[in-house]
Amino acid sequence: MEYKSGFVSIMGRPNVGKSTLLNQIIKEKVAITTPKAQTTRNMIRGIYNGEDTQIVFVDTPGIHKPQQLLGREMVREAWSSLESVDAAYLLIDAKRGFTSKDAEILKRIRANEIPVLMIVNKVDSIKKSELIELLNSIPSGEVEEIIPVSALKGLNIEELIATTRKFLPNDEPFYPEEQYADTTEKFSAAELIREKLMLLTEEEIPHSLAVIVDKMEFNRESVAIYASIIVEKDSQKGIVIGKNGEKLKQVGTLARKDIEHMLGKKVFLQLYVKVEKDWRNRMNALRELGFGEKDIENE
Repeated sequence: MEYKSGFVSIMGRPNVGKSTLLNQIIKEKVAITTPKAQTTRNMIRGIYNGEDTQIVFVDTPGIHKPQQLLGREMVREAWSSLESVDAAYLLIDAKRGFTSKDAEILKRIRANEIPVLMIVNKVDSIKKSELIELLNSIPSGEVEEIIPVSALKGLNIEELIATTRKFLPNDEPFYPEEQYADTTEKFSAAELIREKLMLLTEEEIPHSLAVIVDKMEFNRESVAIYASIIVEKDSQKGIVIGKNGEKLKQVGTLARKDIEHMLGKKVFLQLYVKVEKDWRNRMNALRELGFGEKDIENE
């Protein structure tokens, strides 16, 4: 059998399970996941390596109507992922069904003239009769395949990979077989810290947070990481730190475990909390987080 290799963008609205699906396919924690919408902010590449196949998946921020400059950058980045892929997944939530917003996203993906696979996620959360009704409501002529899955439980993942392979070109692998992600250690450490912050805070706090790893100092058996947590208001700083510093300590303890697993080394983690007023609407702040490669004012 000939070797196939290619790129697939994972698209969809917020909270449909794109990052959970990526992690399930790769069998590693490539992207952070939380129950909160818009957890993913940057494009993240996860690499699936099979016996005769390599698929580079591009996990994207959820398509939504942005309220800040950050949101506009996230949506721009999601759409830009379609410029150089061989196929696209459009994930929909089985409980929500195929909505008018999903139809709008599908129309724009199709304009890029690439194969579209409709992935109906969270099928374990609805009855079989409801799934059949949902599948019949999807305009099958607009997509190459419709595949029901449960990203959380790993249902139908092998069929998904086999189907995806049909749309990839015959090519050599782009990455070494042992590599499962195309992210820097700094980026991954910052994301793991942000995940714990999102899980441990409520209301507007999770979306007002950013994390930047300022420095990583590697020794033979350990690594020291110094990271800044950015918030928009003084009141948010107090919430993140918590009474007697307990919240920040909890974040550090949980994040350190994940980072140690990722790096295979003992980690010393030092967290600082800084107030950067209205950072989500300031382009210079967004550039520090990896956005702003294009002039979005001209979009």
